[in-house]
Amino acid sequence: MAFRKAFQVACGIAGTAAVVVAAAATTQRRGEGRVEAAASWSPSVGLEQRGAAGWDSNWDKREPISLIKPNKKNKEDSDELSTQLENYKVKATRHIFLIRHSQYNLSASTDKERILTSLGREQAELTGQRLASLGLNYDILIHSSMTRAKETAAIISKYLPDLEMMSCDLLREGAPIEPIPPVSHWKPEAMQYHEDGARIEAAFRRYIHRADLKQENDSYEIIVCHANVIRYFVCRALQFPPEGWLRMCLNNGSITWLTIRPNGRVALRTLGDSGFMPPDKLTR
Repeated sequence: MAFRKAFQVACGIAGTAAVVVAAAATTQRRGEGRVEAAASWSPSVGLEQRGAAGWDSNWDKREPISLIKPNKKNKEDSDELSTQLENYKVKATRHIFLIRHSQYNLSASTDKERILTSLGREQAELTGQRLASLGLNYDILIHSSMTRAKETAAIISKYLPDLEMMSCDLLREGAPIEPIPPVSHWKPEAMQYHEDGARIEAAFRRYIHRADLKQENDSYEIIVCHANVIRYFVCRALQFPPEGWLRMCLNNGSITWLTIRPNGRVALRTLGDSGFMPPDKLTR
């Protein structure tokens, strides 16, 4: 219950941040047709801003020093500052399982009709079995509001009884940022990057961060969404150039496992793991 309350509070804060992010992504570079985010929304942080090691330790704005309001007392008393810093230290580790939806009907024209194929349903069963076999005490299952993600999540949930489920529009598929190098077979309009990019960045800020201060125990959270969203999340979480998201490939029903430590360090434990599926069940 403590985890759920902390999660709901975090989502409330992030909801406000989502509006700010969406409003921030307002400028466009003309001619090349690329969307360029305003200064307040900058997923690509230069190495010079990350320090000599190339890592921004306050990437999620949850470093203890950034949470403390400076005042005369803690400015003049180092012991007071040390005590406050200790109170703002995160205690728990978050484990986030990013699941790509299973195979669906690609010939359909509307989201409602883009239901899972029979093979896609088999894939979701295998993913659910794999997650259950890990023997972890999962806290929540969040899924995109798109049909293929909802159906995948519903099948997975059969293997994780009594797990709380939640739908989120921010996790819908889209074009997060113009990929580098560009590809010839997929060229969204500049406006799509403009709109989707801010939304997917808002989803990242809502779900990918270190644990809340009130969280005492490690958490295990499942997010069922889409390949573009997952690849962008991975690049952002590891502080790789987000424009490189399209260089990765993810199979349907695959599992990507991110771990976020109390000190803000992020580890990618698996990327697109689908080794639990027979070869004849694999699709992309």
